[in-house]
Formats: sequence, C-alpha cells, structure tokens
Amino acid sequence: MVKLMKIYLDCLPCFLKQTVQAGHLVTDDEGLIRNIVNEVAAMIPYLPENSTPPEIGEKIHRRIREITGMNDPYSSVKQQNIEEALLLYPDMKKLVRESSDPLFTAVKVAIAGNIIDFGTGTEFDITTDIHRITNQEPAINDIGLFKESLEKAESILYLGDNAGESVFDRILIEELKKPVTYIVRGIPVLNDVTYEDAVASGLDDSAFEIISSGTTAPGTVLPLCSANFINLFNKADMVISKGQGNYEGLSDVNRPVFFLLKAKCAVIARDIGVCEGDTVVKGINF
Repeated sequence: MVKLMKIYLDCLPCFLKQTVQAGHLVTDDEGLIRNIVNEVAAMIPYLPENSTPPEIGEKIHRRIREITGMNDPYSSVKQQNIEEALLLYPDMKKLVRESSDPLFTAVKVAIAGNIIDFGTGTEFDITTDIHRITNQEPAINDIGLFKESLEKAESILYLGDNAGESVFDRILIEELKKPVTYIVRGIPVLNDVTYEDAVASGLDDSAFEIISSGTTAPGTVLPLCSANFINLFNKADMVISKGQGNYEGLSDVNRPVFFLLKAKCAVIARDIGVCEGDTVVKGINF
C-alpha cells in the first residue's frame, strides 16, 4: 500500500500563492487582496498537520470565496484553457490515430494535459508543453497493467482534474472504447473541472455519464465525497485518477487505482519516488 500523502511544510507557500492568484483574478484592489492573504495566513497555524493538501485546500478556498463573494474566481481562465485545448484536439486525435500504440499515446496525451494547473503556481504554455510531454516516456510506466485491467473492465470510473485538461481526458476516454463515468468537482475550486467545464470540453458526447464527486476540495478525499460517488468508486471495475490533487487524496486507498499525472512539484515527486517534471502511469494495489 502507498503511504498517505499528507501535507508538508513546502505545501504552505503554495497555498499562499494560490490565495494571491485568486485575489488578482477577482479584483484589482491591492488592499482587498492583502486582506484575503492576511485571512488565509492567519489560518495556517491552526491547519491540522495530518490533513492532506486537498483537505487544506478546501478550507482555504472556501474562505477565499467567502471573503470575495466570488463562487468561481477561475471561471475566465478555465474557459480560455478549454478553448485553447479544443484547438489542439484535432492534432492530438491524429497523433493517436497514426501511432503504433494508440492507447499508450492517448494515455500520454491525457497526462500531457495535466500541465494545465494553477494550484502549483507553475507556468505553462499549452501548445508547446503538450507536444513536448507527449514525446516523454513515463518515469513509472505501468501501461501493461493498465491494458490488462482495461481488457477485463466493464465499468470505468475516470476522476477528472483540471478544466482544460478534460479535453485531453476526452481523447483517452474515446480510445478506451468502454463505458466511462467521468467524475467532476462538486463546486468550482481552483481551475478544477466542474460539470459545466466537462460539457464545454465535449465530454458529454464521449463519456457514458458525467457525475460530481460531491466534494468541494481540489482533489478526491473520500470522507468529503457523496455516498453516490463512494458507491461508484467501490464498484467500478477500473479507476483512473488524473492529477496531483486526486493522488494526494487517494494515495493510501485500499483498492486498485491507476494514477496518471505529471509530478509538478518536489513534494509530489518525492512522495511518488520520481523527479520533478516526470510523468507517471502508476497502478497501486494490483
């Protein structure tokens, strides 16, 4: 079993960066942004040390929404990311179609979409980075196990991560050629994918259904999810988990899960056992 991904001291500056970022997205008032940062900074000494980053993120972003009165500070950047990703969709479909191993290529395309992340504060260029990462071999590569699991599976649960990334999830879902239930966040948090974002990405045509996990956290934390989602999670023949937030919440789960992600920070890389910047196709509990 993988050890539980708990919060590290190195995570704290990221939470403050997210706070400043969210502040700039909703206002030009430097005084209000400073007040938001001060409010979040005051929370830090009281954050439970045994919580995962998504659990802490839920508390912090709930407070940001309360202070700003904005339900979805990242709405405009999510829309922009989806539009940019949709422009790349035909080229990525062609790349998969012409590949000698279409499924593996579709997995790499889906992982490449994981660069679209405002939670880590890393800069990215969608067009340049997507093409670079699709040529990158995963540092952990359980694609053989992935294919074996897919062959046996009749029901697949696919846990989405970021909004723009969902366009590239769509490419993998279309290549799986099995009924897929795509999971989105319960409410807007960071730039994570919601039901509306998934529909904008075209996933309502590609997935069997789109369902909310019920959580308000920027990741899948089972105690914070709905009973309906937990039932689906426990019964699915195959679970595919995208991104760092879902990894942080599920790294100790007692059931088979495939994690598809790019290690975008030293904390995650160290926890998984790879280098920062590496991509990962990792199955646990098989």
